[in-house]
Amino acid sequence: MSTLPIGMIIEALVAVLLVVTIGYCWMLNNRLQRLRSDEQTLRATISELMTATEIAERAILGLKTTANDADQTLGNRLQQAELMSRQLTGQVEEGEKIFMRISQIADAARGAQSAQQPAANPMEDAGYRPAPHVAAPPVQAPPQQPEPPRAKSARAQDIRSAAAEATARLERFRRRSEGAVA
Repeated sequence: MSTLPIGMIIEALVAVLLVVTIGYCWMLNNRLQRLRSDEQTLRATISELMTATEIAERAILGLKTTANDADQTLGNRLQQAELMSRQLTGQVEEGEKIFMRISQIADAARGAQSAQQPAANPMEDAGYRPAPHVAAPPVQAPPQQPEPPRAKSARAQDIRSAAAEATARLERFRRRSEGAVA
């Protein structure tokens, strides 16, 4: 039937399969070379990633330390602010007590000067109302010695001017205190 012997057909078939195998091995070799080159790149990338991770860990530790320091500093400042607030509150209360005493002295001086006119509180006329929790202690007038009429009017004038000046200072202090609290 066929003029070609079976041996030749088998050898030709083996040769074709051998060429296909060689081609497949060559293609596989190229892929392995690309994989090896990618492996080197991957190793470099992994080492860079490890270095970046170490740097990030150190930075996180630094941030934690800074946050703890800031927290302690803020806590100390808050304590100082609370202490200063309490001190200012005490000073304002003392100022109000002193103001009430001065206004009572001024009222007494006005009452001594003119018994017919009722004494008015100049601070109430100006819109100032003392805090409701502050009660002024009663003021005891010093023992009076008779003075000449001219000396009494000069002394009353001095008391009035001192009371007006003290009132103005206390009002400025109160405004500054309210501004600092707000």
